[in-house]
Amino acid sequence: MSAAGTPASRTRCPWAGTDPLYVTYHDDEWGVPNHDDRHLFEMLILEGAQAGLAWITILRKRENYRAAFDHFDAAQVARYDRRRIERLMQNPGIVRNRLKIEAAVRNARATLAAIDESGSLDALLWQFVAGRPIVNRWKRMNEIPAQSDASRAMSRTLKKRGFTFVGPTICYAFMQAVGMVNDHLVDCFRHRAVGRRA
Repeated sequence: MSAAGTPASRTRCPWAGTDPLYVTYHDDEWGVPNHDDRHLFEMLILEGAQAGLAWITILRKRENYRAAFDHFDAAQVARYDRRRIERLMQNPGIVRNRLKIEAAVRNARATLAAIDESGSLDALLWQFVAGRPIVNRWKRMNEIPAQSDASRAMSRTLKKRGFTFVGPTICYAFMQAVGMVNDHLVDCFRHRAVGRRA
């Protein structure tokens, strides 16, 4: 039996389940406010890759994605040509969906344009929550929305800037992942901890 307060006995959001990879992601990363451009670009690409799949599938492929996409260096990815895309299509370590791979390259180019204009990807994205996380107080999973006014506004803006695979649901998942919204349930041990970092 685990001692009270040990990782195994903590109350978590139900979606974290028991898979160690999922639990670690929930405990250490999900919902933590992040302002690093490379990480933000990584999460945009991974959330787009996840469309239609389970997030655990992407988590299991995450290191492969980092290796395949130059550790999410947007300047490098923006230079990918047809030959590089074809090589990625042969990579079994990532989701081999041509539209998603091509979207990653387009999104890298759009990211560089956003950095040129706004100074950082962070500045572009965090404006949709006025630079501060939205802290929700959900008690049950079925209360958490799939999208919000902010994610719809983000989606519209990103699409106008040439980003793809950035619908309002993908944008909301991205916002949850990088801490723009704190959607840990109130009884989850991470809800208060994440709020302190905001």
